[in-house]
Amino acid sequence: MTDLRALVRTIPGYPKPGILFRDITTLLLDRDGFRETIDGFAARYAGAGIDKVAGVEARGFILGGAVADRIGAGFVPIRKRGKLPFRTIGCDYALEYGSDRVEMHVDAVLPGDRVLLVDDLIATGGTALAAARLITEAGGLVHEAAFVIDLPDLGGAGRLQGTGIPVFALMKFAGE
Repeated sequence: MTDLRALVRTIPGYPKPGILFRDITTLLLDRDGFRETIDGFAARYAGAGIDKVAGVEARGFILGGAVADRIGAGFVPIRKRGKLPFRTIGCDYALEYGSDRVEMHVDAVLPGDRVLLVDDLIATGGTALAAARLITEAGGLVHEAAFVIDLPDLGGAGRLQGTGIPVFALMKFAGE
């Protein structure tokens, strides 16, 4: 078994001073680490009746696509504003320095679909909450939000759980 935490690169001062950026690209580079990451998600969700896996741009695409394939579900890309070619629904969310928007195709999630939301990291939860709103607005049910990394000191997992969405993370970096 690979020590997945050891495969996460920490970059101090990025994108601004005082931040410890947790970079999973080093985990993705490691074939055993990447496989074990996907295995960890797939083992949790196999047989859970997931219809779609929604991955948030961009690392959520890598993870979500692999998980969807492994558990036999469809894949829904959730992208930044203006990146999808068909009609979309969108949700704005607040950032520390402004706002942003995520969108998905209007027909990506059908009423009653059980959807697993996947991304690399949960920090403050703004992006994940916006993505979950898109799924529920389309009539889907967010089965769970799954992340490689939770940064619990930033409160995002708690914010998601406060809306009734269960949260799972393969690892946590608390107080570091």
